[in-house]
Amino acid sequence: QVQLVESGGGLVQAGGSLRLSCAASGRTFSSYSMGWFRQAPGKEREFVSAITWSGGNTYYAGVGKGRFTISRDSAANTVYLQMNSLTPEDTAVYYCAADGNIATMLRQAVSSVDYWGKGTLVTVSS
Repeated sequence: QVQLVESGGGLVQAGGSLRLSCAASGRTFSSYSMGWFRQAPGKEREFVSAITWSGGNTYYAGVGKGRFTISRDSAANTVYLQMNSLTPEDTAVYYCAADGNIATMLRQAVSSVDYWGKGTLVTVSS
């Protein structure tokens, strides 16, 4: 079992930045690929970014390319999402995810992801 706890969300003005953190506990953190998804009101949960268990490979959805950076600190059992140049369209609840197979996240198989956090709300004002 893996427990995921997100933090770092909040209210920010357009053009601003936020860094989300996801602290993992439980089973061996380094065995899992980690990712971030988001869900805006009335919309489906969508993939944002993912990182392999080694940290050697990172992946981004189109919405985050060039603006978001994912990283992980295995010693701290934490994954981060640095978000820059935020726009109101980035407003959503951001969820941390963990899965033994990164392909599950990359193909947005939301119902198949092994573990989810409870989410952190990001609100970007115009």
